[in-house]
Amino acid sequence: RYSLFYNRLKNIEENEGGLDKFTKSYKTFGVNQFVDGGIYCKEWAPGAEAVFLTGDFNGWNPFSHPYKKMEYGKWELFIPPGQDGYPPVPHGSKLKVVIRAQNGELLYRISPWARYVVRDEDKVNYDWVHWNPPLSYIRKHPSPKRLKSLRIYESHVGIASPEGKVASYKNFTYNVLPRVKDLGYNCVQLMAIMEHAYYASFGYQVTSFFAASSRYGTPDDLKEMIDVAHSMGITVLLDVVHSHASKNSEDGLNKFDGTDSCFFHSGPRGTHQLWDSRLFDYANWEVLRFLLSNLRMWIEDYRFDGFRFDGVTSMLYHHHGIGTGFSGDYNEYFGLHVDEDALCYLMLANHMINFLHPECITIAEDVSGMPALCRPVAEGGGGFDYRLAMAIPDKWIQIIKELKDEDWNMGNIVHTLTNRRYEEKYIAYAESHDQALVGDKTLAFRLMDAEMYTNMSVLSPLTPVIDRGIQLHKMIRLITHALGGESYLNFMGNEFGHPEWLDFPRKGNNESYHYARRQFNLTEDHLLRYRFLNAFDRDMNKLEERFGWLASPPAYVSEKHESNKVIAFERAGLIFIFNFHPYQSYVDYRVVIRHSSLTVIFKYRLLLDSDAAEYGGHQRLDHSTEYFSEEYPHNYRPNSLMV
Repeated sequence: RYSLFYNRLKNIEENEGGLDKFTKSYKTFGVNQFVDGGIYCKEWAPGAEAVFLTGDFNGWNPFSHPYKKMEYGKWELFIPPGQDGYPPVPHGSKLKVVIRAQNGELLYRISPWARYVVRDEDKVNYDWVHWNPPLSYIRKHPSPKRLKSLRIYESHVGIASPEGKVASYKNFTYNVLPRVKDLGYNCVQLMAIMEHAYYASFGYQVTSFFAASSRYGTPDDLKEMIDVAHSMGITVLLDVVHSHASKNSEDGLNKFDGTDSCFFHSGPRGTHQLWDSRLFDYANWEVLRFLLSNLRMWIEDYRFDGFRFDGVTSMLYHHHGIGTGFSGDYNEYFGLHVDEDALCYLMLANHMINFLHPECITIAEDVSGMPALCRPVAEGGGGFDYRLAMAIPDKWIQIIKELKDEDWNMGNIVHTLTNRRYEEKYIAYAESHDQALVGDKTLAFRLMDAEMYTNMSVLSPLTPVIDRGIQLHKMIRLITHALGGESYLNFMGNEFGHPEWLDFPRKGNNESYHYARRQFNLTEDHLLRYRFLNAFDRDMNKLEERFGWLASPPAYVSEKHESNKVIAFERAGLIFIFNFHPYQSYVDYRVVIRHSSLTVIFKYRLLLDSDAAEYGGHQRLDHSTEYFSEEYPHNYRPNSLMV
């Protein structure tokens, strides 16, 4: 694998003038304005017989501005400035690339490199709009330093409002970012930013890879949003989709030059049978240029601080993970079923990011457990900084769905939370956007279900269902946060047990926005119990910010007691104790401390208590109590204390 990566990198150095020049192609491909006012246009369309540029600037004459055919399927066009010195293609004018296909058909296409596309309300397809404002947004704040531990707030700009509408970048800037900061998250991971024609695809059917979605506002609005986040010390990651592309041809990449291939594999290999989308040909030189330049553009133009790569499992294997289980056997990760070209692309992407922007972070969404995916490329690894711990949310769902409380297995919970390869960093999460979507259920909904509609008011009796749901919601999140990885992720709204599911407007729900929103206002109503969960999530994050357990070595688990239903562990100098027993409390309960000193008595006090009144608990613990270590052997350790 490293040999394949090295040879491709060497070819880039020898034939393209180096990685820096190769990945700067976003400044030359598409339609770009020169300083003197002229317009330089460049496209890659190997299957085209001829290429033209048309639009508002030439009265939509399809043949007046032909491109010149160059080597390797490239086409170039230079349009000099007008006699008055003004650019021939004004800012805000609509454009199309006209492709004469091999069969003579004229195809009107959006450039794959288009920076801004919009859709009029009365139209189905998007239009390409030349974006070159006379005064573009100028950033005011430096990017934050690279974080040692990430507390990620997974977000979608369009649903980030209690109102039933598509929310804006401006709304996120001034209403959501302050909330993220207050909750103690230091990173925002933005979904559905790359332009996608179908809103209900959650941003995973990308049509224009270089365009920030116009349904939320302008490119400058997004730049301002990221700049304001940086002013708050918040890192901003982009959920990047390089695993596949929309099948749209009128306003997407599909059949751009009139052929079945171009950016994609031809034939069945070029189509994902479950996602009904196109699959990139990662061995193609121009595809590498396109995708690597795409990453660089998002970093350098918009100041994103890194990426979460979506669908990595689909990229890694020719079977795309369809109908395949992964047990951890190494034969599953090495062989002809692995797409080495895709893996090489990911290595090149991470190498480029680390080489040009070492402060940036990359995350892999991989369910297979590919070994060394999060080790440096120089070691033959994939080069990612983190991978998502995708087994954890599945485990919580399985436990809540299938087991009685008294049948919860403490050892199995601990195993799932700690089962990760040494020195490969994992992002732990109890649930993400996947569990919030219609057809699935969030943890809060699984725990409390229909009673969330009737019994979340403090004026109504605290029923056993609501009581159990609130307490387990807090405990599940804390143990996942503290034991499950080296970073933590939460999807917006789930921190306070957002009621109902997430469903985008579509024919099946009469194009309704009722479920495509986040009801943040519920946490501000002091008569509702959602504020308890919100407060606990905030204080949990603030405690991690203070002690830094995510950046600390893995926890030392001292107890996983099956009959007592107790889990205890130490991390970052803190002792975490969880009582998952459905009805049994304990007094004088002895737990291990790792300090081995025989001469020093250590004093402990309570820092976070899920049973506290401000978190909707029953106040059964005295917070003024002090706990002292003893030279009393317990669980094969010399010292312990009583709680």
